[in-house]
Amino acid sequence: MTTTTFTLGGDLTINRLGFGAMRLATGTFDGPTRAPATGAAVLRRAVERGVNHIDTAGFYGRGAVRANELIRTALAPYRDDLVIATKVGPLPGADGVPSGQAGPGGLRALVEADLRALGLERLDLVHLRVGGMTGPGGESIAERFAVLAELRAEGLIRHLGVSNVDAAQLAEARAIAPVSAVQNRYSDDMELLAACEDGGIAYTPYFPLGGGPGGTHPDTTDRIAEVAARLGASVAQVRIAWLLARAPSVLAIPGTGSLPHLEENLAAGELLLSEKDLADLNGRPVG
Repeated sequence: MTTTTFTLGGDLTINRLGFGAMRLATGTFDGPTRAPATGAAVLRRAVERGVNHIDTAGFYGRGAVRANELIRTALAPYRDDLVIATKVGPLPGADGVPSGQAGPGGLRALVEADLRALGLERLDLVHLRVGGMTGPGGESIAERFAVLAELRAEGLIRHLGVSNVDAAQLAEARAIAPVSAVQNRYSDDMELLAACEDGGIAYTPYFPLGGGPGGTHPDTTDRIAEVAARLGASVAQVRIAWLLARAPSVLAIPGTGSLPHLEENLAAGELLLSEKDLADLNGRPVG
């Protein structure tokens, strides 16, 4: 049976099926805004259904509709067991799409802005999100991560994470301060996943439905559809369940701005994949 919880940073027990806030305000970074009341209803229902890990960022939103403000409006005062994770680093351009990144001198202001928007005195988890829309690697993160480590020492942050990193960048960060979580676009980077497992670090894929195990390769898509049909589940539900089956340290944060879609995603947490299901999904014989 799949373990349903993970202890983040050694002291925060969270359900492995959480909620990503990116789509609360808009379906895409450049899409139209959603009604704030709908976003607030989705958040309240998610928490009612047992979600206690919400992933957000100050750059999630468009115009006056911002994910962090929706979270505060819908959920404050917060439940004691609710863990809110955020990301700092990306800087939105004039079109609202994150196209730049803050240097070391700009990170404190971003953390303080998240504290104000969420109505918190301390952030549970802050990821340093590095790079642009490209893949990880190719730059040092030490100077920027050291700034977040200082803010943690001041008590503004409880736990630190990194996002869009490779194994070398993770090691660079861990040499500075404890890393509790890695948030990357899902790939079959077993070296990075193994490093997270060995270090008790949460591995949280973003875009979990479009970039989960197997990606969107036609053969994999067909296998997922076959398993979904056999289980009477949706393809999205099987993708989430398969993701959670990868390792006990993997967290899922599917996001939505729709109540029916939320219920569909959360039902994936109750979907049990058999040995045959997993073998079929992985394209290998049973045993």
